[in-house]
Amino acid sequence: MAAQRSRTDGFDDPVALFRAHGGQLRLSEALALGLNRYQFYKLRDEGVIEPVSRGLYRLTELPPVADPDLVAVATRFPRAVLCLVSALAWHDLTTQIPRRIDLAVERNARLPRQDYPPVRGYRFSGGRFTSGIERHPIDGIELKVYDPEKTLADCFAFRNSLGMDVVLEALDLYRKRRSPAYGLLLKYARICRVEKIMRPYLEAPG
Repeated sequence: MAAQRSRTDGFDDPVALFRAHGGQLRLSEALALGLNRYQFYKLRDEGVIEPVSRGLYRLTELPPVADPDLVAVATRFPRAVLCLVSALAWHDLTTQIPRRIDLAVERNARLPRQDYPPVRGYRFSGGRFTSGIERHPIDGIELKVYDPEKTLADCFAFRNSLGMDVVLEALDLYRKRRSPAYGLLLKYARICRVEKIMRPYLEAPG
């Protein structure tokens, strides 16, 4: 039986290793897969790989990343879901420019923390976390995002911190740009316990 490769032996074809894992890896992941630090930094110094975000590198031969910040958080926090203003921006339901990336995690999960791109984590429980999740492939990574209706319900729940002007603008843009699914909105409003608050705004003339 062949001797097991030691972690210091390195990997025979570092580029092939990156390609086998979607073209991007973190240093810790590369080391665990058999690369050594010398090989990793040699790839970086020769321009074979480039940083996507702090600690995450990708092959430069790949097409340009459409949204490196979202790729970075989706890679680092694969169980988190894009929410609130970040989800509004994803669905083109706000004129706000998000200053951070809002991520929802399950109630007992560790809150995501990261300096760049900056993230803010929120704990959602039960159906409030699991309902309305869409999955979008971006640059080979799966990004989880709450659908527009769930995002609006969440924003009503966080209206005091977001500002009611942001929430009402999102609702107005939703009505203008989509065929409103009021039944679905009310379903999520019940899950988020904001039905009594949302209903008058939904019943008001658009």
